[in-house]
Amino acid sequence: MTEQRQLAMITGASSGLGLELAKQFAQNGYDIALSGSSERVFEAAETIRGLGAEAYPHQADAAEYKGVESFWNFVKELDRPLEAAVLNVGIGLGGPFAETKLEDELRLISINISGTVHMAKRVVQHMLPNGRGKIMVVSSIAATLPTPYETVYGPSKAFGFSFAEALREELRGTGVNVTAFLPGPTDTNFHDNAGMGSSEIGSSEKNDKELVARQGFEALMNNVDQVVGGDEKTKQEAEENRRTPEPEKAARHAERARPRD
Repeated sequence: MTEQRQLAMITGASSGLGLELAKQFAQNGYDIALSGSSERVFEAAETIRGLGAEAYPHQADAAEYKGVESFWNFVKELDRPLEAAVLNVGIGLGGPFAETKLEDELRLISINISGTVHMAKRVVQHMLPNGRGKIMVVSSIAATLPTPYETVYGPSKAFGFSFAEALREELRGTGVNVTAFLPGPTDTNFHDNAGMGSSEIGSSEKNDKELVARQGFEALMNNVDQVVGGDEKTKQEAEENRRTPEPEKAARHAERARPRD
């Protein structure tokens, strides 16, 4: 079975959207190398195996250089061509900037920005000699507007979006494609983990995670430049953000993201 299947790697695949994306790949002919910071990554691997795919779990801290590098070395040691890479690992952080902890913001930057660049470097240099490959950079609809009360998270996702677009153009004609994925609010534990459970965004209805993952997977398989993940309302919001002045978007997001307690 394994010899007939292609290999994909997904960072941050222990739960949430990362695990849903892993399921999409497993159901469509891929074996999965998956990383996570906790032991839940081994439970996620069992879920993937239950779908008929092989799963290769690796526990590592994506906030540290050695953690990112250890997962890449783990993937290399599988000694199989990497056909798809989903750079999904990321964390959120809500609350007033004056009150949040600097160490938490620096950790977010290490994971969402430094870790993404680090893994992308390894993946691109692996795929280019093969003349093929698909790379997804998981950004967020937050990349399309200022994000008060998520003051560092939003810019970190804006970096990922711009990075994906730039890398896609650099790799044009090489056989290696890059897709930027911008999910809207999704029914995972993301907002609770970010300390935003009391905000309007945190308590509002979310997009179905299976739908969002399927949209991202299909866009990647079809070499789409960028895709917003979610329902029609979410997609319309992303379009409106492109036309709306930054101060207006910032004020609107502040109302939705401000803690209520």
